[in-house]
Amino acid sequence: MAEIIQRDGTWTFEGDALRLTPGRDKSVGLLRRTLGELTVPLEALAGISFEQGRKAGRLRLRLREGADPLLQATGGRLTDAADPYQLVVESDRYGVAEYLVEEVRNSLLLEGIPADPVDSYLLPGPAVPLSVSAGDGTAGFDGERVRLEWNWKTEDAKAAAGARTLAVTDILGVEWQPSVGLEDGYLRFTVRGERTKVPPKYDPNSVQLWGFRKDPLMALVAAAVQARLPHPAASPQKAPAPESPKALAAAAPAEDGHDALLRRLRELGELHRSGVLTDEEFALAKQAVLKRM
Repeated sequence: MAEIIQRDGTWTFEGDALRLTPGRDKSVGLLRRTLGELTVPLEALAGISFEQGRKAGRLRLRLREGADPLLQATGGRLTDAADPYQLVVESDRYGVAEYLVEEVRNSLLLEGIPADPVDSYLLPGPAVPLSVSAGDGTAGFDGERVRLEWNWKTEDAKAAAGARTLAVTDILGVEWQPSVGLEDGYLRFTVRGERTKVPPKYDPNSVQLWGFRKDPLMALVAAAVQARLPHPAASPQKAPAPESPKALAAAAPAEDGHDALLRRLRELGELHRSGVLTDEEFALAKQAVLKRM
C-alpha cells in the first residue's frame, strides 16, 4: 500500500484501486467536498504524473477516455480546485508523491492495463438522490427523473411554463458549461422531440449559471444523469445533429396555431441576436413564418 496525506486530501493506493479522499482545507473546492471519497479502479487509469513546483507540487490522475461520467459530462472544463483527480502536494512530501506514482505505474504495467478509451463507465457517478440550487433554478435527480424548478431570477416566459420533469428515457444528452468571463454557463438537457435549442435563459430544459459559488455542483447532476445514459462509445445510434440555420428558417408546421407562430418568431429573433442566424437567414425565416399567419 502507498499513501500520501495532505491538507488538500489523501490518496491511498491499495494495488487494485486508488482511494481519493478530499481534505478539509478551505482551498478544497465545493464540488470535491460534496462529491466525497472516490474509489478509482486500476483499470480506469490511463496514467499518473507528479509535477514539482517551488512551493508545492501537484499529483494528477489521467483516466481512460469514457471511464468516468463526471469527466464525460464536464468535458475537461473543471477548474483545478474542483477537479477530484488532482492533489496539491507540499514540498516536504515530494518523495512520498514520487513513490506513489512509481507504485501505480508499476501496477499498470504488471496488470497490462491499456490507456485506450473504454466503451462503458468504470466509475458509478455521483450518488442519488441529488438536488442543487444555483443560477436561475434547482435541478434534482432521483435516478429516474430530472426535476427542474425555477426561482425569482428566472426569465418570465421560462418560469411561466412551470417546473419540468424529465424522464431519463426521454433524455438524449446532457451538457454542463461553466460561466467564463462574460459568458454565462448552463446545465442543459437534450430531450427527445425537442431538438431546437434556444439560449439557456429561455430554454425550459436548461438551468442558467452566472458564475456563483454553487455553479460547479450542477456538474454533479450532469454526471449522475450521464452515468444512466447509453455510453457514447457503446451506443449504436448517434445523437441527432443540431438543426441547421436553414432548418430553423423553415416555416412552422401547418397544424401550429397563431400562438405557436408567434413563439417561433420570438425564437428566431433570439437566434438572430445571439448570432446563430445571419441577417439574411433571419429575414428569410421571418418572411416564411409571416406568410402562415
